[in-house]
Amino acid sequence: MTPRLDVRNVSVSLQNKKILRAVSLQLQQGQIASILGPSGCGKTTLLRALAGFQPVSSGEIYVHNKLFSKLGYSLAPENRHIGMMFQDLALFPHLTVEQNISFGLKSLKKSEQQLRIKHVLELTELNRQDKKYPHQLSGGQQQRVALARALAPKPEILLLDEPFSSLDPDLREQVATEVRKILKHENVTAVLVTHDQHEAFAMADEVGVMESGNIAQWDSAYNIYHKPKTRFVADFVGLGSMVPATVVNEDTLDTEFGQVKGSLNGAHNIGDKLDLLVRPDDIPHDDTSHITALVEEKRFRGAEFLYKLRLQSGNYVLCYAPSHHNHKIGEPIGIKLDLEHLVVFPQD
Repeated sequence: MTPRLDVRNVSVSLQNKKILRAVSLQLQQGQIASILGPSGCGKTTLLRALAGFQPVSSGEIYVHNKLFSKLGYSLAPENRHIGMMFQDLALFPHLTVEQNISFGLKSLKKSEQQLRIKHVLELTELNRQDKKYPHQLSGGQQQRVALARALAPKPEILLLDEPFSSLDPDLREQVATEVRKILKHENVTAVLVTHDQHEAFAMADEVGVMESGNIAQWDSAYNIYHKPKTRFVADFVGLGSMVPATVVNEDTLDTEFGQVKGSLNGAHNIGDKLDLLVRPDDIPHDDTSHITALVEEKRFRGAEFLYKLRLQSGNYVLCYAPSHHNHKIGEPIGIKLDLEHLVVFPQD
């Protein structure tokens, strides 16, 4: 099957500095990808290259088998038929919702414009807001206007540049989920750029974690979180701690929690010193456990506490516990290690 988006070994250099390093990815029709990474990792440069705003230094970009970019050639942005949702939404304040949506439909007949406007208004549940101006809408409604405007011309691909960053944190994930539902309904291929893992996980079929211009891991959100391939991905995505471990045999590690069993990622020798990734949800609170740790810090999160615990060795781990388990700083609490899979890295 021909991919809708095919990025082949794309590099971008600016002022003799490599911003993207041989980035490759593919998306089929209707797939949604999130490019996740810290500031300066190259994710926005990748988006600009896809849109045609940034020439590539090497590699090629194809959309449905049509060459969009290579060294010395870049199809003009206006000819790429790519939709965009920007960080600031870029709504026209002097135009109504309907007029904002119609802005990219000037090439269509009036009757066709009205059909597309009606469709995307219903799709985004804005049909009762069509005569309002952006300042009369909530933040979530403004997001939907920007989405409706981007979808109205039926783009080949939709690019989303941190479009939820202006929303309250609690609203971001909700809006991201709503946007995903709309994109799936319309079978739109989309690429979201964000530094917020909750947005990325809520939106995407595939997630690419970027580090210094490289895609460190391209995978499902589940695998990115539970089976990170590099220490950088493990540290960047989700909370976690590294617990020292020694290889006993091919499926057993010795740790200060005792021996733990499971298949190990990578090839290791008996006696190798490793770091075992432990997420807060891997350490259940257990008052009957013989393993105790001291509460160093605590953060109340409504239904649960996030505890930072100091083990007898002096190492620290994080632990979630229901909020009715309200322990004091310095108090010892019982814990155990309950791992579904083992993720290890060579010790630094």
